[in-house]
Amino acid sequence: MPSVFAFKQPHATRARCRTNRTLLSEAANKVTTAEVMPDVGAEVVCQADDCTAAASAEMDITSTVSSVSEASVQCGLLRPIDTRFSVNNFVHNPAVIRYYTGFVDFSHFLLLFQILGPAASNLTYKCTLLEPIDQLFLTLMKLRQAKDDFELGLLFKISETTVASVIKTWINFMYYQFKEINIWPSHSTVQQHMPEGFARMFGNTRVILDATEIPIAKPTDVRAQSCTFSTYKNRNTLKTMVGCTPRGLTCYVSDSYGGSASDRQLIERSTLYKEADMFDSGDAIMADRGIMVQDLFANKNVHVNTPKMLKGKSRFEPQEIVKDRRIASKRIHVERVIGLSKTFKILKRELPASKRIFGSRIIYICFMISNFRNAIVSGWA
Repeated sequence: MPSVFAFKQPHATRARCRTNRTLLSEAANKVTTAEVMPDVGAEVVCQADDCTAAASAEMDITSTVSSVSEASVQCGLLRPIDTRFSVNNFVHNPAVIRYYTGFVDFSHFLLLFQILGPAASNLTYKCTLLEPIDQLFLTLMKLRQAKDDFELGLLFKISETTVASVIKTWINFMYYQFKEINIWPSHSTVQQHMPEGFARMFGNTRVILDATEIPIAKPTDVRAQSCTFSTYKNRNTLKTMVGCTPRGLTCYVSDSYGGSASDRQLIERSTLYKEADMFDSGDAIMADRGIMVQDLFANKNVHVNTPKMLKGKSRFEPQEIVKDRRIASKRIHVERVIGLSKTFKILKRELPASKRIFGSRIIYICFMISNFRNAIVSGWA
């Protein structure tokens, strides 16, 4: 009677399986034991009947060994002798330099190192395992790609604590070195490099202002949480006022404050308002409609161009619409500058608590490094 269960095979089927196993075993035993010749090495003598099978097996083994050997050679070629990261390894690879630092090539990166001066080799904290130029390279990798300290330690073969110390030292060093440079251009310099289209419509513009925010880790202190919480971003942030010339040069970066600070508060605490010699009589500031500071600069005869607000009106007049559109088309330059600076991913990702104290300096450095790039505003904009 046939069984309904597949595992219960009839006796005849099991007998055929045993017969097949026996035949396979006898066929395998037909291969004669190989005789090793003493003078020839690994040469094998087979019976005439089985020479083809033995030769095929030997060819398979040889091809397997050959492929493994080739793979090991390829791995050896791809793996450098010294695996420690160094900028000198990428002197002739501008794509890597651009990816990790934002500079065009090695000579462009070297320009920054030379601008920092000989003091870069005489810092208080000395890392004997890395040259000063590699310490700068490590710091820019941190700013550009926002890599973790642990990962940087693996790449440069140093401890995570050493990475943190190097970054802290170079952030402070670059900040104070850049602060010695006067980036506020004179009225004549701004007029000399004024784009043609900008000069026709807003020729007296001195600076274009806008605020930007970067995310930070939520502070543990309740008061700090309240001060840094931004209702616009709906998270804890640091807020900075940024200014650029009509040609796209970053010419002003304020200190950073908590995200709860308003744009007007940033202007009131800035050197733009406190110092009397920042503007000449007749200059103009271009800003977003949220930056309502016309009354602060009225006594200096400095006009503030911002898009109009309705203020109880049902609609704008045609001439007001045209002017607002012209202001928006030119004010976009500062947003492009901010976007260029935020290619440094440390300004986009949440700044950890250990780096929050350096937040204002990190923002300033990223915007200053962006000035090493070519102008993003054309001469006829």
